[in-house]
Amino acid sequence: MEDNEIELHLKREDEIHSLVSGNKFRKLKYNVMAAIKEEKKTLLTFGGAFSNHIAATASAGKMCGLHTIGVIRGEELVSKIEDNPTLRYAQDCGMLFKFISRTDFRNKEDAHFISELQNEFGDFYLIPEGGTNALAVKGCEEILTKPDASFDYVCAPVGTGGTLTGLINSSKPGQQVLGFSALKGDFLKQDISKFAKRNNWKLITEYHFGGYAKINVDLITFINQFKKDHNIALDPVYTGKMMFGLMDMIKNGYFPKGSKILAIHTGGLQGIKGMNARLKKKNLPVIQ
Repeated sequence: MEDNEIELHLKREDEIHSLVSGNKFRKLKYNVMAAIKEEKKTLLTFGGAFSNHIAATASAGKMCGLHTIGVIRGEELVSKIEDNPTLRYAQDCGMLFKFISRTDFRNKEDAHFISELQNEFGDFYLIPEGGTNALAVKGCEEILTKPDASFDYVCAPVGTGGTLTGLINSSKPGQQVLGFSALKGDFLKQDISKFAKRNNWKLITEYHFGGYAKINVDLITFINQFKKDHNIALDPVYTGKMMFGLMDMIKNGYFPKGSKILAIHTGGLQGIKGMNARLKKKNLPVIQ
């Protein structure tokens, strides 16, 4: 990077809180405040087997004295909680689970389905899968601070688009915001456009490694070497892919000479245990 005179800085959002870290803290902040203001006693949200959002919501609920319900994708997981570090942690925080089929999970935004959940569980404060809504974007707008105005590029991994949208809205004139999609495809552009107030952003879709939570030996090797070189752990689903992509783009001359780049570490390190369990079953190297 010195040959290109490019500066790359990593903002450690993963260090915000020991249990609710990174963008999950930002997304949940104003949602939890709203739930308390509305005198809701329960948070209900959606997620998969190794969801950072599920773990963070369970932890936030426990800390704030709120009940939590996780609607989990995959009926087969009901008998596998003890083998799943994310679900086991959420359960230890007091989260109640409802396991549903992948087909039913697609109805998570359907009004009739939400009404059925209300009939089953009573009144609750609804947080969407991944936590992204207007209040989540508001929280993510607080990631960038005054010193960050000096950067030419602001980069973040993208799952549901809430974090990137917050960065777009709080970016300064002249800055370009790059989102590294952890999912296959460019359908997230529409979701980001719902809340984005500016057009200074681009979705990078070449570093998803096959899709959500898909990784290979190249990515594992990169993450382990990055930790060895910088003593910083990267999660394999989001920040690891972004940093791999950034390093590759720098190497291939994407950024002009003298560029200053700020990358956002969005946390998600709790998911490493679950990913390593999957890697061991496939006889692949694990994340150190």
